[in-house]
Amino acid sequence: MRTKETSNNHYILICDDIPENCFFLETFLKLEGYEVEIVNSGRAALTKIEAKKPDLLLLDLMMPDMDGYQLARLIQQNPVLKFLPILLIIALEEALTTSASSDLKLYGIIRKPIDPDGLLEQIKAILEC
Repeated sequence: MRTKETSNNHYILICDDIPENCFFLETFLKLEGYEVEIVNSGRAALTKIEAKKPDLLLLDLMMPDMDGYQLARLIQQNPVLKFLPILLIIALEEALTTSASSDLKLYGIIRKPIDPDGLLEQIKAILEC
């Protein structure tokens, strides 16, 4: 594991409305050397992404203002942002069986509770392409 002083120059935006999830993800990813920012709504994520495009978006499915599918769709309809890699974070298995995601290009799905090693593997696979 890297130390906080080590940087790998990748910027990850986390969009989740649960403070405990954000704290875990932020702490873990910063220890791995990533630059991390957190937003707690879809609207805040769009604002942040337009100001500074992240290398990866970790996106919770269930949020109060718009769900992860809606936000991913808005991002992918934007010609400047449409290639932004998105990892969807889900708590409910049945969320995967809906047709809501059929037209989206997701780079992966992370299930809660989050397995840190599995998350890190997926992140590295996406960012090292």
